[in-house]
Amino acid sequence: MADTPAHGLLTNKVGLVFGALDENSIAWHIAEAIHREGGRFVRSNAPVTKRFGSLEGLAEKTGSPIVYADATSMDDIAAVYARAQEDFGQPCDFVVHSIGMGLNVRKNRAYTDLHYDWYHKALDISAMSLHRIIKAGIDVEAIANGASILSLSYIAAQRVFSKYSEMADAKALLESITRNFGYWLGERRVRINTVSQSPTRTTAGQGIKGFDAMYEFADRIAPLGNADAASCADYCVTLLSDLTRMVTMQTLYHDGGFSSMGISDAFVEVFAQALDGESLDSESLDSEAA
Repeated sequence: MADTPAHGLLTNKVGLVFGALDENSIAWHIAEAIHREGGRFVRSNAPVTKRFGSLEGLAEKTGSPIVYADATSMDDIAAVYARAQEDFGQPCDFVVHSIGMGLNVRKNRAYTDLHYDWYHKALDISAMSLHRIIKAGIDVEAIANGASILSLSYIAAQRVFSKYSEMADAKALLESITRNFGYWLGERRVRINTVSQSPTRTTAGQGIKGFDAMYEFADRIAPLGNADAASCADYCVTLLSDLTRMVTMQTLYHDGGFSSMGISDAFVEVFAQALDGESLDSESLDSEAA
């Protein structure tokens, strides 16, 4: 975690954090940053994560209980809100959604050859869960007026990254839900935004074939390099705070400037060297053949 001083941005605020898995996950860093800024929260993750055993460490550090819940189940999500209301005695001031799973990506299935049951699961778990979490909170009046809802995306929602497969569609749906629900939430001064983060060395990210190449490509293109998880967490707490009370329905790029770039000198140099190497290899083969 970055050595960022506390500013009390979330003092007296309470909420939910979905998806903190381990110290490599962005949601874990967000949870730590919320705690640093004075916020209190209940965490939730899928029941299968019980076996990893890492979530209890975050509980000890932040004093945040965990409720294991299936993000595709309205009953499970309602139970998370019930625990939050029991602990805090008030509606949530913030909700963080950092949930994603792409089985086709993990299995290295090409986008042109998706397993459709897995495809549906990716959309349901990674995107529709956001809609479900918002609706469940509204149904039981567990989201406060003026609250902030935040989810995490990736620029593949807007551009083609061939190895990201069906997760690109899931992130595009996530961003669409952010815009569409934002209109209705505005009636209660509730804002909702999505942070589009740099490729980040998380447990989930490492499951993408070609991730290292994606990471290095972005790092060489972005003027500031790739943004790390701790920096993302610092940015996210500003979006959960009252400082950004008029920002809503946005996809906000936290990527070192990558999203505004075409190409960089650093990448041109690397690519030129690779082309020179191919040229030399070709000439060498030609001379050997002669």
